[in-house]
Amino acid sequence: MKKTKLIRITTVPLSLEKLLEGQLSFMQEHFEVTAVSADESRLRVFGKKNRLKVFPLEMTRKITPWADLKALVKLVRFLKKERAQIVHTHTPKAGIVGMLAAKLAGVPHRLHTVAGLPLMEATGKKRRLLNAVEKMTYRCATSVYSNSQGLYDFIVEQGFTNPNKLKIIGQGSSNGIDTSHFDPQLYNQDTKQKLRNELGIQSNDFVFVFVGRLVGDKGINELVEAFNNSKFKIQNSKLLLVGPQEPDLDPLQPLTLQEIYQNPNIISVGYQEDVRPYFALSDALVFPSYREGFPNVVLQAGAMGLPCIVSDINGCNEIIVKGENGLIVPSKNREELQIAMKFLVDDRDLYTQLQKNARNMIVSRYQREEVWQALLEEYQTLLKEKGLGE
Repeated sequence: MKKTKLIRITTVPLSLEKLLEGQLSFMQEHFEVTAVSADESRLRVFGKKNRLKVFPLEMTRKITPWADLKALVKLVRFLKKERAQIVHTHTPKAGIVGMLAAKLAGVPHRLHTVAGLPLMEATGKKRRLLNAVEKMTYRCATSVYSNSQGLYDFIVEQGFTNPNKLKIIGQGSSNGIDTSHFDPQLYNQDTKQKLRNELGIQSNDFVFVFVGRLVGDKGINELVEAFNNSKFKIQNSKLLLVGPQEPDLDPLQPLTLQEIYQNPNIISVGYQEDVRPYFALSDALVFPSYREGFPNVVLQAGAMGLPCIVSDINGCNEIIVKGENGLIVPSKNREELQIAMKFLVDDRDLYTQLQKNARNMIVSRYQREEVWQALLEEYQTLLKEKGLGE
């Protein structure tokens, strides 16, 4: 029996590789899947590795109306030719281009997942523009999935779409987590100590790790300032930064960059294909982001047995239960962040309790296969409603 065609679209291939890791291969067992994204060479590598069809479509994360129009026309032609039954988009730019193209092409099931909203930090004309784009995306979609309760509430509060069109798959998250892959037992003490030695970290150092893009809206300016605050100096500690900078989109403040480069207790290792060793050698995750959907980093850190200090924002405050598997601090508050970091180092009983609960609270709620199965059932239900089946 011929499989139903499913088109999955993200703005850049990194989202396919990381945000949706493994999911498209799982769906390939039930559908004929095509991955659509920018960066043709990287996309084709992804397709070959995962044995998926791909369709390169140049998109950017910036506001580029002319380039977006060209991408829209190209995608409409492709979708009409493919006659897919489901188009499912992720990320804002892929959302507006993909949903509008799917509507113009007559695709019956047009699905968009919201995993974070950059407009939350925008103001003035830019905010109004982004609001309009978001509303247009949801208007073109037949179903919208927020990947956290906080995002669901925000979308309803802003009046972006009819609540009847909005849903959360499973308990949240776009992809869940492979807890057999993110498992601290994979790294013995000798392995961890060897990497610590390579990075200049002493055996008695308490290591705070941040994993993600080193940009302003991830709270990096506040994190570096908190770590370096002489008033509450944390003795025998290191701050490990794992991730790339994005100077064109959201650059860090000059003083923050200077501190990262000059402070011997701050170690920046850039983008890493495999972040698990860095979680393994660390003692706690610090993730002071301004906005999130349902952050994979917090799931990963928890699965690796790390207590987490996170901002009081949607997604983060759903994964972390204050006092059980981590601490929650107000967003953009350097002083509260620093106090929480010091508290975690000084109160060993609290740290031990949080560490004890960290992995179990992720394993029990966010196994990757359960998220995949819930999404598959959603696809199958939608198809049956129109008598299409697989």
